[in-house]
Amino acid sequence: MSSETPKNDNKLVIGAHEFDSRLVIGTAGYANFQVMLDCVRASRAEMVTVSIRRIDLAASQESGVLDLLADECTILPNTAGCFTARDAVFTAQLAREALQTNLIKLEVIGDDETLLPDGEELLKAARQLVSEGFDVMAYSNDDPILCSKLQDAGCAAVMPLGSPIGSGMGIQNPYNLRIIRDLLEVPMFIDAGIGTASDAAFAMELGCDGVLLNTAISGAKKPVVMADAFRKAVEAGRSAYVAGRIPRRHYAQASSPTAGMVQWKDS
Repeated sequence: MSSETPKNDNKLVIGAHEFDSRLVIGTAGYANFQVMLDCVRASRAEMVTVSIRRIDLAASQESGVLDLLADECTILPNTAGCFTARDAVFTAQLAREALQTNLIKLEVIGDDETLLPDGEELLKAARQLVSEGFDVMAYSNDDPILCSKLQDAGCAAVMPLGSPIGSGMGIQNPYNLRIIRDLLEVPMFIDAGIGTASDAAFAMELGCDGVLLNTAISGAKKPVVMADAFRKAVEAGRSAYVAGRIPRRHYAQASSPTAGMVQWKDS
């Protein structure tokens, strides 16, 4: 490999798990299971997230979403719909027993209107789950202090939001995300608010290690086409981040060197 080749082929490591893809997609809101599967394949996501509280675990393992995805990718159970640390921990324990995985996407929501994370309950749940051996991927506000505390609690990845869940508003506070990037040593995902492929590319250019999204694909007019677009955007954004963008300038700068330029004399 040439030294000029972008080093974007390194694996994404979440606890004891390794992935080539940096895109994680959800499984909700699709017209049917076939469309969902087509989107998973088009996105080339190696990890998909499933809400444990919104599926019938027993039925899904025989003929539902879990059965369909078992041979396609790694299942990332999530605690969506939990409003307390106690409920989130119980849901994670249920997921581990049913799916035989220690991976968990931790969500603890403050209310059902904003769907914003409850930092206090989130930290409490994270500490408990880490002590029980889970690889916790914590969905967080874009608060550098909270994200830093989640890392200190032992989370395997921290996932600040771009904007509220399902809003499609994209990344509203890139400045905070840059600070969070500087503070974190564990992988950082952007989670929630992504509306289209350019949002994902921007997140990766900011230094995110991955992108997690759902509605931007399942709610698109052509979900499979959008899934493919997100795959390309995440890959392009990662390459651009690794390559390093040029600095921004307030004034123009000629792209050709001026030293040695021939000067014409006035006649």
